[in-house]
Amino acid sequence: MNQKDLQDMRQDYSSATLSEATVDADPIKQFETWFNQALESQQDEPNAMTLSTATHDGRPSGRIVLLKGFDKNGFAFYTNYLSRKGKEIAKNPVGALTFFWGSLERQVRIEGTIEKLSREQSETYFHSRPRKSQLGAVASPQSQEIASRDILEKKWNELEAEYGEDKEIPKPSFWGGYVLRPQLIEFWQGRSSRLHDRILYKKTDKTNWKKVRLAP
Repeated sequence: MNQKDLQDMRQDYSSATLSEATVDADPIKQFETWFNQALESQQDEPNAMTLSTATHDGRPSGRIVLLKGFDKNGFAFYTNYLSRKGKEIAKNPVGALTFFWGSLERQVRIEGTIEKLSREQSETYFHSRPRKSQLGAVASPQSQEIASRDILEKKWNELEAEYGEDKEIPKPSFWGGYVLRPQLIEFWQGRSSRLHDRILYKKTDKTNWKKVRLAP
């Protein structure tokens, strides 16, 4: 593909609209509506989201993770606390989530503060995972440099032999959950001629939100 072909790639969106009058007053309920519609549309991995964090000196850092729960308190995900994102969150506990549901021509952006979930919540989720995923979480020193893949496979095989098929695999201390507590939530609906709909919710206190329209 040449540069001109790349520049000419575009799509005109026309599947839906978004207005201040029809969205829910509660952005979490609005997110639930959109998330359920993404599920129903058979969108690939609708819970896939870009998690953006920042280094101690303010440089952005992003990667795809999976949403594993949400409610009025925030949006939950799980990872290795000693990974790059875990270290960045420890030093600068703010972040952003971005969902893109292309089949529905929709995007959701969420910004807020991040904190660890309780050990009990992390334990419960860890033991709900497939057994091989549990072993993988224990075996991988996530984000650390390793000499070869053989190191990972050797460690995984050692753990598989140690725990067998029935012995409970303990959740490692370096692995668990986080919740992003939202302060801003923006819903984006693609529209024709790039005149997209953008509705932003801004938290005004512990329970209330202000809703505004943004220019595209």
